[in-house]
Amino acid sequence: MSSSDIFIGETIGTAVLILLGGGVCAAVTLKASKARNAGWLAITFGWGFAVLTAVYISAPLSGAHLNPAVTLALAIKDNDWSNVPTYWAGQLLGAMIGAALVWVAYYGQFHAHLTDHEIVGGPGAQATKTKAVEAQETGAGPVLGVFSTGPEVRNVVQNLATEIIGTVVLVLAILTQGLNDNGNGLGTIGALITSLVVVSIGLSLGGPTGYAINPARDLGPRIVHALLPLPNKGGSDWSYAWIPVVGPLIGAAIAAGIYNVAFA
Repeated sequence: MSSSDIFIGETIGTAVLILLGGGVCAAVTLKASKARNAGWLAITFGWGFAVLTAVYISAPLSGAHLNPAVTLALAIKDNDWSNVPTYWAGQLLGAMIGAALVWVAYYGQFHAHLTDHEIVGGPGAQATKTKAVEAQETGAGPVLGVFSTGPEVRNVVQNLATEIIGTVVLVLAILTQGLNDNGNGLGTIGALITSLVVVSIGLSLGGPTGYAINPARDLGPRIVHALLPLPNKGGSDWSYAWIPVVGPLIGAAIAAGIYNVAFA
């Protein structure tokens, strides 16, 4: 694979991943969406199918890492760091593109949601004080969850541990599925199994933090949230933003170590 193939493949694949994954979050969250309040099952399966679609699209070009944690684990496993910066650059750019496309697709719903007094607070709104206090304490705006993850209980040690544990499961599942004929990504069956693993992680471990398990998936859309001209969007919760970046990278390193000791 050439560097250009890697960069293009990861950019397209991660953009599709975030478009479909962020899209299901928007569908479930936003006012005037037909899928509003569809629940956690819709989100977890939406993200699983997003992974499956993105992997099939980008695998021929880049091997479909789509996640800096996966790229790090494969670099540790193979002791080959030459393409890591290219993978990471494509993944971050793709995540930002995908998040921007979610905004385009749900433009009217974002506007309806963020101008509703019952949601963002206003005269006569029961939730006004609660929303204002929450925004002041956490820096998380009312639609940040469409773009990035956030904890239900703010505890740095627990939140970091949750992201580490979830990523260990994901990366071990990927490393033990076997790679494609080029040795650079998942095979067809491995892609299907991994998408189901993502659903499983979401159902079992997603409750505490929203299961980022992918630094680009969280950081890229969070940057887009900060840049977009969304009315009443609130903060991007930068005080929390390091956890869904550092946690998955630590988890990936641990998983690669376990693989090299137990499976290699």
